[in-house]
Amino acid sequence: MPVVMDADRISRALVRIAHEIVERNRGVENLAIVGVRSRGVPLARRIAAALKAISGDDVPVGALDITLYRDDLMRQTVGPQPLVRRTEIPFSLDDRVIVLVDDVLYTGRTTRAALDALIDFGRPKAIQLVVLVDRGHRELPIKADYVGKNIPTSRRENVHVRLSDIDGTDEVSVDSEA
Repeated sequence: MPVVMDADRISRALVRIAHEIVERNRGVENLAIVGVRSRGVPLARRIAAALKAISGDDVPVGALDITLYRDDLMRQTVGPQPLVRRTEIPFSLDDRVIVLVDDVLYTGRTTRAALDALIDFGRPKAIQLVVLVDRGHRELPIKADYVGKNIPTSRRENVHVRLSDIDGTDEVSVDSEA
């Protein structure tokens, strides 16, 4: 399985994204970050830490579970007994710019589910999307505002994001289905 991003490249990509967020929003005032469970959450925390290092200000971070918003909920990919985890958003979304963070952007369906879930929690001023990897093959008209790395793939390939917070190591790799 070839590694396309190691720990150093992931870290540099997240710091670059944090700088882009500050530049685009002219600071971090009125920003909040929400990570999509599961790997979007540690990425969101890392981006928040980078934003604090850049701006000196804390940016609130939340975690969003989209399980019940997925359009494949009853298909075999999720299964009839989906594991529902907690959404933790300890701040109001109303009139804030929400930076939504996920690990991989593929068809766009996970992002669509996350947008639906976020709207149920409030009315943000705007939602900006961060992904560590954009692998292409969109089925919905969704585009990330901030991308760590574009990795063109075939539909037969899988992108694996491993983060030390969950998996014990930081890396992104691509492999082909058998």
